[in-house]
Amino acid sequence: MSVEASRALELITGESRFEASAEEYTIARAADDVVNAYPDLNVGRQDICGVYTPIGKPSFEIKISWDASPSPPTGSPASKFTELRMGERTVAAADKAMVFFSCRGTRLPDSLGLAHLIVMVQHWAVPREFEGDVKALKDAYATVAHSVALAMAKELRCEGNGGLPEKPVLDPV
Repeated sequence: MSVEASRALELITGESRFEASAEEYTIARAADDVVNAYPDLNVGRQDICGVYTPIGKPSFEIKISWDASPSPPTGSPASKFTELRMGERTVAAADKAMVFFSCRGTRLPDSLGLAHLIVMVQHWAVPREFEGDVKALKDAYATVAHSVALAMAKELRCEGNGGLPEKPVLDPV
């Protein structure tokens, strides 16, 4: 995870230290899951990892997962989301963000076309109204989602990193 994403997690959770997910929850394993499922990517949402506050601190859980789509995203996002200029589409809200990107690379057979992947980062809790700087929360979730999506694109060896920039772009569309 990038330094920016680590700082973003601190802003989201209010903590600078986190409990680890189980050892099998890694970007490499998630990328292997994509490769093993390809081209039939109708597997539904799959966990990449979780981020938890340390034991003894107020409980806060972030779920990071991936999914696939048969095509690029279309239509307008829900009103709670701000659309950002990364990948095929990136949307961020005060409690979640999703980065959509396409992948063609050496780990996925070229003859089958593009894989359209989605990385989701969300606060795993009952939805609530947010106080404070909602834009900062949206940017933080988008930063974490970008970091994970970029790592996944690199692990899958997607051409051009799946259209994802090296640093998050937080400017609205």
